[in-house]
Amino acid sequence: MPEPPAFEMGGLLKPPAESLRGDRRRFLRFIGATLVLSVTPLAHAAREPGILAVRVWPAPDYTRVTLELDAPVKFSHFTLTEPNRLVVDIEGVEFNKVLEELSERVAENDPYIAVLRAGRFKPGVVRLVMELKTKIAPQVFTLKPVGEYGHRLVLDLYPENPPDPLLAFLEAQNRTDRQEQPASIQELELEAPAEEKAPGPSAAKQVKRLVTITLDAGHGGEDPGAVGKAGTREKTVTLAIARRLKARLERHENVRVALTRDGDFFVPLGTRVQKARGVKSDLFVSIHADAWIRPEARGSSVFILSEKGASSTAARWLAQKENDADLVGGVNINVKDPFLAKTLLDLSQTATKSDSLRLAKAVLGELGGINRLHKESVEQAGFAVLKAPDIPSILVETAFISNPEEERKLADSNYQDRMAEALARGILRYLQRNPPSSGATIARLPF
Repeated sequence: MPEPPAFEMGGLLKPPAESLRGDRRRFLRFIGATLVLSVTPLAHAAREPGILAVRVWPAPDYTRVTLELDAPVKFSHFTLTEPNRLVVDIEGVEFNKVLEELSERVAENDPYIAVLRAGRFKPGVVRLVMELKTKIAPQVFTLKPVGEYGHRLVLDLYPENPPDPLLAFLEAQNRTDRQEQPASIQELELEAPAEEKAPGPSAAKQVKRLVTITLDAGHGGEDPGAVGKAGTREKTVTLAIARRLKARLERHENVRVALTRDGDFFVPLGTRVQKARGVKSDLFVSIHADAWIRPEARGSSVFILSEKGASSTAARWLAQKENDADLVGGVNINVKDPFLAKTLLDLSQTATKSDSLRLAKAVLGELGGINRLHKESVEQAGFAVLKAPDIPSILVETAFISNPEEERKLADSNYQDRMAEALARGILRYLQRNPPSSGATIARLPF
């Protein structure tokens, strides 16, 4: 009778039972090898990255698309024209429900993306295709896990020809002026320097100075900032207060306000400084809602940049937390910006530190009228966002979002109004006593 043939088991060939019974050692070696061969591919498959979430952050400056994964990935990308498209191939991932719903993530008013879709390009490769509304200069890069995020693949869509920041700002302001005429003011009559006054009989006439203030709503987009126990996000509070403060300041006909962000998107710390300088700001005010490791910490604070060290351990910790925003929000470290490097100068070369201190004291005095102060004096720390070499700059911690009582206040629109009013009073008081120099004057564009 012929020997029975071998047969398959799990993709491997199983030898006849008689030969296995005859050699126990050979049998054990065979089983061990079978386990290694069969288990290893499964373990490898378990390590294949999966796409956990896709987030789209549209903004006037750029649109960001973030894919969050549970493992690092390899990718490649290229652009096409007629129509303009960005194509990204992601290796080692499978098409899943998150990618099936990708097209639903894009809003109709997205300034850069018309259509976003994904599909299986070939085994183990997913292809993303973005149909674009304009030509872009994309930045595609990966981020390592940080905070609550896993691995991220980031697609930043910048316009190929970005608008001039100052011209865009002035045009936007002129459109606003045509829609609503600001009221004249009594409390902020900034007299122009003597050289700007007309000679002769008309010299007694005052010329209104146009003052430009940049308000920086902390965090945004991928970076939520601190999160209170009830779920209030710092990025939401800071933007709400910044918008309210902008409206109050612009009631005065010689004040114009720029926002570093006017929506839920991420702005790198250095870019915030660059934006303020791009519109030739006279003042820079960064708005935050801090957190501490103990919930009983409370009160408002105002900071200026320290050149030598923080004024307290808490200030040092807070500055480090805020400076880590670039890690959470996601900065492409491969992009070297020579203009940005130029802005991060030593403040000892300028006179802005003393101006920043005067501004901080004026604001701190007003905050004490609506909330307890964390400290009675202006604090100092090495905040990256305050490193504009030629603009008086302060960072305001409106309250502790980690304190349950103060979190409730920060989430309340009435308290946000009161906070904005206090900040406006402090800023205007400073401007009354310290009119900006003539070199920072911005003229209106003709209608």
